[in-house]
Amino acid sequence: MVKKFLSNDAFIVVRNKNFSLFLSYRFLISVATLMQSVIVGWQLYNITKDVLSLGLIGLTEVVPQVGIALFAGHFVDIWDRKKIIFYTTLLLLIGSLILIVYSIPSLNIQQAWGVTPIFVTIFITGLVRGIINPANTALIGQLVPREALTAASTWSSTAWHISAVTGPAIGGLVYGFFGIIPAYSLVFIFFFTGIVILLFIKSPGRVVQLQGAAEGIFERIKEGIFYVFHRKVLLNAFALDMFAVFFGGAVAMLPVFASDILKVGPEGLGFLRACPAIGAILMSVILTFRPPVSRSGAQMLYSVFGFGVCMIVFAFSKSFLLSVFCLFMSGVFDNVSVIIRASILQLFTADQMKGRVAAVNSIFIGSSNELGAFESGVAARFMGLIPSVVFGGLMTLIIVSLTAWNSPTLRKLALKDHDIIVKA
Repeated sequence: MVKKFLSNDAFIVVRNKNFSLFLSYRFLISVATLMQSVIVGWQLYNITKDVLSLGLIGLTEVVPQVGIALFAGHFVDIWDRKKIIFYTTLLLLIGSLILIVYSIPSLNIQQAWGVTPIFVTIFITGLVRGIINPANTALIGQLVPREALTAASTWSSTAWHISAVTGPAIGGLVYGFFGIIPAYSLVFIFFFTGIVILLFIKSPGRVVQLQGAAEGIFERIKEGIFYVFHRKVLLNAFALDMFAVFFGGAVAMLPVFASDILKVGPEGLGFLRACPAIGAILMSVILTFRPPVSRSGAQMLYSVFGFGVCMIVFAFSKSFLLSVFCLFMSGVFDNVSVIIRASILQLFTADQMKGRVAAVNSIFIGSSNELGAFESGVAARFMGLIPSVVFGGLMTLIIVSLTAWNSPTLRKLALKDHDIIVKA
């Protein structure tokens, strides 16, 4: 019975050794990054007691991410993608070490430098994300065959969301019960272990030889941008998630909700941060066996609308249980959108373009998380915490409604009808 279950098509892709190792690597790195995020958020709010400082986390991370992403996409398409991932992960390891040293009380670094070392680490993290996100996406396209790309996207999303449950939960619990030094030390250990696992992945090498990139870096970057903007399915899918995440980013304000409204402490913050991922994991299990290949565009639009509703209800909630439910359902809806968007990217992009297209996607989606965090901080400062989250939720509903009305191609999209990758 178990053997028959594991022989299901949903498990074919994880029997690929290189892809399985990559999933393990991505899981550990995501756990460490999200642990670090929740610890930094709580530490910074404890030091400053200012909601704007939480928004500045997003701004500090997004500036280097956006600044380097397009250049990174160019090099991802002509260099060894595994090596790029390896060296950028080393930067994450260095950043976690900075936070450990910064938090040692006897060194008095906080008194001498304030919160500057925290923002230096956040800047490094943003720089790494601008490089590693397109590299990860492009590497998946090399590790698995084309017919397994939707399954690979689902498993990759599942691994990330499992880490999004365990990362914040472990971060909050270790910080709450053992202190900040053990918490940051565990982050360092996860980063180090991920690097070790990465060494065992067999590199598939370059997709394009260097002599094939003779037109120059700026010409190739422009080619990647034009590729997205001339393919309406890619553009509409990226833009929809960008604006939804930008305005629906209540997660950045969770330290304030946990501390001042729900009063649940760092342990409760870790659990709240994990709730969207718990919902996403359960939805990933469903989508693993029932991939969203029919009415894919409509499912994406409905899921983003549901995400916006969850943010509005969460804003008004004074109950920890209701807040947990809203965040859980936001993860359910968000995961549908994430998997469909990732599948669209893989299926509608030629392999030699995936680094640059993934870089554009990283700017659309990745930057919207950090800019959304900054928007949330600024809106909370000037509008008040609850009105700012309600405003964001309403804007999400308006955007998805306009997209549905103005994008019939996305509305009618069915991934099962697009088995052939669009060539460059």
